[in-house]
Amino acid sequence: MAGGLAGAVDRIQRARRAPQVTMAPLSLVVLSCSALIALAVATDVRQCAGKSFNQLAENVQLSPCKKLPCRLKKGTDQHITINFTPDEDLTDVKNEVTAKVLGLDVPFIGVDGNSICDKLYTESGEKAECPVKAGNKYVYKDSFPVLTVYPSINTNVHWALLGRSNKNIICFEVPVRIQ
Repeated sequence: MAGGLAGAVDRIQRARRAPQVTMAPLSLVVLSCSALIALAVATDVRQCAGKSFNQLAENVQLSPCKKLPCRLKKGTDQHITINFTPDEDLTDVKNEVTAKVLGLDVPFIGVDGNSICDKLYTESGEKAECPVKAGNKYVYKDSFPVLTVYPSINTNVHWALLGRSNKNIICFEVPVRIQ
């Protein structure tokens, strides 16, 4: 009977350890998937010259853009999401969107100079509008057409959200291939 009891105790102890052994690989898979999703969401953008914005890459998403340079296919729409926190109250926020073509900064037609106030959301996804308040987190979501008149080139796109006196709220550059 003692052997039977010892065997039962041994089986119980092994059964109690089994979920821990199977949970570790499952946890690793879940953690890995979460990291991949986070990487897939953010776009590897670069700081504008002479500027520094905290966690810039985590706050910008261009879609579709799986790897750099981002491919902008003519005749399609490009989607952008920018998370930002202004450091002052602002009655208006505008886009500055240009591409370097033959050494010149050429504005993206229909995007550059536009107010973003009608495309703002709170961090929780509720519709927001201008004026924006200092210290509050906002999400700017927009789509823009890649026009067929654009030249087929590799270039850098400069994108900034501008506040009062054209001060950068956030600014980044991203290499693209227009095709």
